[in-house]
Amino acid sequence: MDAFTAGLLQRIKAAESDLTRARETGDDFLAEVELGELDDLRRLAAEHGVEIHA
Repeated sequence: MDAFTAGLLQRIKAAESDLTRARETGDDFLAEVELGELDDLRRLAAEHGVEIHA
């Protein structure tokens, strides 16, 4: 796995964790921000052929 792929997957994992935390604490604004970040990261992954495993 190259550095780009590893970094992208790490950023996705962090955003998912932050989203979970935001939802658990009821921070709707942060949850929306994290959802936007995840959408961007997933789009970037798709554009570069990086598979994201659930």
